[in-house]
Parts: sequence; structure tokens; C-alpha cells
Amino acid sequence: MENNTHYHIPVMLQECMLGLNIQDNGIYVDVTFGGGGHAKEIFSRISSTGQLIAFDQDEDAYANRWEASNFNFIRSNFRFLENHLAMLGIKGVDGILADLGVSSHQFDVPERGFSLREDAALDMRMNKNSSLTAAHVLNDTSENDLYKLFRSYSDIQNPGKLIQNILHFRMDNPFISTGDLVKVASLSAPRNKENKYLAQVFQAVRIEVNQELDALKDLLEQTARVLNPGGRLVVMSYHSLEDRLVKNFVKRGSFSGEIEKDFFGNILKPFEEITRHPLVASEEELIENPRSRSAKLRIAEKK
Repeated sequence: MENNTHYHIPVMLQECMLGLNIQDNGIYVDVTFGGGGHAKEIFSRISSTGQLIAFDQDEDAYANRWEASNFNFIRSNFRFLENHLAMLGIKGVDGILADLGVSSHQFDVPERGFSLREDAALDMRMNKNSSLTAAHVLNDTSENDLYKLFRSYSDIQNPGKLIQNILHFRMDNPFISTGDLVKVASLSAPRNKENKYLAQVFQAVRIEVNQELDALKDLLEQTARVLNPGGRLVVMSYHSLEDRLVKNFVKRGSFSGEIEKDFFGNILKPFEEITRHPLVASEEELIENPRSRSAKLRIAEKK
């Protein structure tokens, strides 16, 4: 069983394994299976009495599964974690791994519409059975909702000009391709920061298409219920919006960062941090896999 590095090179593989603190008879969940890189390593460290459950809503990831009596592949969004574990008769697990964001494979297949470097259909769906595409978002979202979208899902400080350009373009021409979005967004891109700006625009639209932040919130809340005491939560994020949610949840028990305390002044939170600050890829890994540059890894333990 070899890692499918053509599909996606697993980021911070050994750091993730150490973070999970794998026991050979434990039950582990990889909620972002993708090419199976992290999952295969977890599986190699458990015995026949252990169990691995993998989630992925992308049908392309389905081809990377394997057959084993103690391995289950669930074709679903990880926001339905609790329901699927219940259907398998699993009441508690010992570790959960989430490698968030878009896989190398999804970026590298032009027709998926995730990359701004290729002119392709405006799709951006992680679940190809979903009805909402990036084209629908750009063509049908109201001005007010576009403003909320770019303010909430990107670091663009003043999206007003971008939104006006989107509205002006779609009056005569529906958005069809990623090239359309690149052309329109480039009109408001700061000089010498065009690529970063375009990446933020694509990120915001992609998050809306896939409801990524809402799904992440659902997942994190469920991890607190399904992890056994002492179980590990290992989450790798690739932009500040994801990392902020994970950080606030494990540090303070809320997504807003507000602290709630019990009668005795103890902070009400389900996890204890194993890493006070996020881990990042080593210099050696950055050379081998440049896409690991933005990764931040947080590890926490269920109380």
C-alpha cells in the first residue's frame, strides 16, 4: 500500500502521526481522505483490532480507497461525522485528523475550476453532486450578499470596487469560466499584489460554494462529543479563517474567542492544547512540497 503522491503529498505526515498518539488497537478517523496519504500511515500503525474510518465527499478520492475489514470509507462531508459513526455503531474514537482546504489533485485538474492559472468552467465544488457552483455564486448573489461574502471569506479590505466590477460584467455577460473571474478581479487588484489578491478572490468564492467554514464549525463541535477522554484532535489549516476557528475552539471553547467560565472560574472548553502555537512545515519539507508553506497544524487532547 503506497501513498498516492501524484494525487496529493501528505503535509507534515510525521507531525500528524505523533500528534494522534496512535495506539495499535485504537479507533481513528481521517475526515479528509483525499489521496489517502495520512490515512495509509495511520492504518500502518494500527493492528487488526484497531479501526480506521475515512471521510471524503469528493468522488475522485473514492478511487484511492482500499479494502480491509477494519477500514471504512464514507462518501460524505465531514460535517456528518457523528451520524455516520453512529450508523457504524461507534460511540467513541481515539483520534481525529483533518487536513483542510483543497488537495493538490483538485488544484491540478483544470476542469474542477479551483485554479486561477487555467481557464476552465467556474465550478469549485468539492462535492460534484452539489448543485451550487462558483458560476451560480457570481451570477446570482445579490450586491449586499457579495459584500458579506468577500468581507467574511477573504482578507480583502475594501471589496466595493471588486463587487461593482462583478455587477457590471454580469449585466451583459454571465460568468462562465475562471478566465472571466480573473479578468474582472484583475481590474481591482493592487499593483504588484495581483496573484495574492486573485487567490483571495478565488478562496472567498470557493468557501461560499462549499460552505467550508460552517462545515468546519459543525465538525469541531462534533469532535468534542465523539472523541474519548484523552483522544487527540489534529487539524491542519491553510488560511487564517480556518486557523482562527480551530485556535479559538481549542483554546477557549468558542468560535468567537469569548471565554465562558463555570461557577468556580474554570474555563468551559472540551480540549487541552498539546501545541500552544501551530506547527509549521520544516525547511526540508518546504523544498520538497512548496504547497506546505501555508499549513498550520494544531493538536489538542479531549479532557
